[in-house]
Amino acid sequence: MKESNVVDVDMDMDTTTGVDIPLLNSFVEGAVDYKGHQVLRSNSGFWRSAIFIISVEVAERFAYYGVSSNLITYLTGPLGQSTATAAENVNVWIGTASLLPLVGGFIADAFLGRYRTIIMASLLYILALGMLALSTMIPSNCEILGGATSSCSQHLQVIMFFISLYLVAFAQGCHKPCVLAFGADQFDASDPHECKAKSSFFNWWYFGMCSGPMVGIFVLSYIQDNLSWGLGFGIPCVVMGLALVMFLLGTMTYRFPKKTEDKSAFVRIGQVFVVAARNWRTTWSAGFLEEQACETFTHQGSQQFRFLNKALLSPDGLNESGPICSVDEVEEAKAVLRLIPIWASCLAYSTVLSQTTTLFTKQGATLDRSIGPNFEIPAATLQSFIGLSIIILIPIYDKILVPLTRSVTKKPFGITMLQRIGIGIFISIALTVVAALVESKRLRTAKEYGLLNDPEAIIPMKIWWLLPQYVLAGTADVFTVVGMQEFFYDQVPSELRSVGLALYLSVSGVGNFLSSFLISTVEKVTSRDGKDGWISDNMNQGHIDYFYYLLAGISAVAFVIYLYAANAYVYNIRRRSL
Repeated sequence: MKESNVVDVDMDMDTTTGVDIPLLNSFVEGAVDYKGHQVLRSNSGFWRSAIFIISVEVAERFAYYGVSSNLITYLTGPLGQSTATAAENVNVWIGTASLLPLVGGFIADAFLGRYRTIIMASLLYILALGMLALSTMIPSNCEILGGATSSCSQHLQVIMFFISLYLVAFAQGCHKPCVLAFGADQFDASDPHECKAKSSFFNWWYFGMCSGPMVGIFVLSYIQDNLSWGLGFGIPCVVMGLALVMFLLGTMTYRFPKKTEDKSAFVRIGQVFVVAARNWRTTWSAGFLEEQACETFTHQGSQQFRFLNKALLSPDGLNESGPICSVDEVEEAKAVLRLIPIWASCLAYSTVLSQTTTLFTKQGATLDRSIGPNFEIPAATLQSFIGLSIIILIPIYDKILVPLTRSVTKKPFGITMLQRIGIGIFISIALTVVAALVESKRLRTAKEYGLLNDPEAIIPMKIWWLLPQYVLAGTADVFTVVGMQEFFYDQVPSELRSVGLALYLSVSGVGNFLSSFLISTVEKVTSRDGKDGWISDNMNQGHIDYFYYLLAGISAVAFVIYLYAANAYVYNIRRRSL
């Protein structure tokens, strides 16, 4: 019997489009297994691999938020820092942690690859969390007078704590962009069925990413406040160890990007900018070379950033030896450059959301947190409602809202990525207004009961008053954060997807730095003549509501800028139809 060399391809019907699609025994183009061999669709990638990777992200987020969610309480408690100083330190740390993915993404895309970078980052994560737990067991030299911390010298505990804390930041900076990009790599964009599933992957990824923090905040904040800080930081260390084992178990199912001999994307894009800069004095009057060059571009976005077109020419403006850079390379550089206005206009959103781990928590600490006669919840616990609202809303968005909007817009994913981001930014503006109104009520209640001069007073007002602002934060994340994940993954060259996702994560980092700068500036400007400013150690003498209104105004201006940038943006050819 003659043996056939043709690979059998089973067909299945896509229930959405009614089109037969290939399944099972076809090879995945551009992907190999862990041994470097071609991979079959039937036993690699897709949801079978994505589930392993999502599980790892759940564990990593459990560990990260187990440290970050209650960090301000540790800084103002055992380490004896003021509210403003602690809030600035938290914002700087979170900002650094959110910028470090740019380093981690570069390491992965340029040197180690995503898989090896994830393993390296996980090992460093485990070490850093172990050191963090040990640092809490070192005796403190803080002096406590009259029930309040008056001073705290720079001692071994503080040094070891902050070294460990920033090692955690570096570890997650290498871990997070690589895990998300590696998870999305398990879906073949050339296959209609898997391409559609990839969009759902970003939704369910964020669903899983919020499940970890929800559990971590509930459990670990209680342990940290009521049992032991060492135990509260030690549990995440164990969880990260289990996450590494989980990741390694999925190795045989993973799809790895096939290596190419082409120039690195970093080199290609960098060369376009260098050559264009070198040729900036070259004029097109020597002929009609500009017109000829532009005729080679068929994509609408080619008319943007036309100064990069000079990378097509030699320094004398002639084209005798052919262009220095290819048209595709110039287009690739323009695609990266087009991301910058979107990135910048999202910074105000991140500045608003950074308050959920600092000032929102300090607000909650002044309110009645009792449940029943004998139980009091930690103020940081309400952060878990951000994750809870996301967990509830993601399935609603993916299974109900997307089909509904798809029927109206006739687009495969309902609304565009930029529309999704914009909706979330608008919700964040409403969030700041609601937070300001609740804070105004808290201050009125404190004045009504004569508690303005008592910084330790518990205001007779339930902590659940803060719940709407946490739910709005979760709702905004469902739109903006998930939209940014998909946008910055999809709109960069395939070789730079770790860096693209790091760019999305850096929005949070820069936003936290901006928040720290704003808090510091507002404190200095409003604290004059010995009077308490808007952000005071005595929350009842401050005016955080004014600060929230300031954030609302800044966000409104940023939203207008975002609308302009989004309207001018031209999608890459892969997603022009979206």
